[in-house]
Amino acid sequence: MTALAPGVSLRPARPGDVDTVAALKERVLRGDLEPLVGWDPARSRARVVEHFSPAHTWMILVDGETAGTITLRPDRDALWLEMFYLDERHQGRGIGSSLLRAVLKDAPVDRPLRLQVLVGSAALRLYERHGFVVEENDGVDIWMRRDPRAAAESVAAP
Repeated sequence: MTALAPGVSLRPARPGDVDTVAALKERVLRGDLEPLVGWDPARSRARVVEHFSPAHTWMILVDGETAGTITLRPDRDALWLEMFYLDERHQGRGIGSSLLRAVLKDAPVDRPLRLQVLVGSAALRLYERHGFVVEENDGVDIWMRRDPRAAAESVAAP
């Protein structure tokens, strides 16, 4: 993968990382999700277990410690950016932007990147800055897409 911010590295996820990913999801999403639909810890964990794909997931390390996770799951006609969680202690320092730039630079240009983000999430602005556009908004989730030609033309500046 393209160079990341200083002190940031990735390692492939392992099946045993599922509990870490579930805990990261709670720390990162609970504040945005709770006012929208409430928070059900068992349901949240079950969704992580159901969708966790170690073959397509990397653990984000900051100075050697697990700080987040990111999944790039291929689909028939798209590449899905999922479970992009960065612990709040590491947010606002350019780490998420660095990771997203690297993902976009290395992504195949033959299909779009797609993602889902919660209404009200600060991550929405991050994705918009990097060329994602809203496809649908149901009041809870926003589905976004970044076309391949946007990837071929440029990646957002730091």
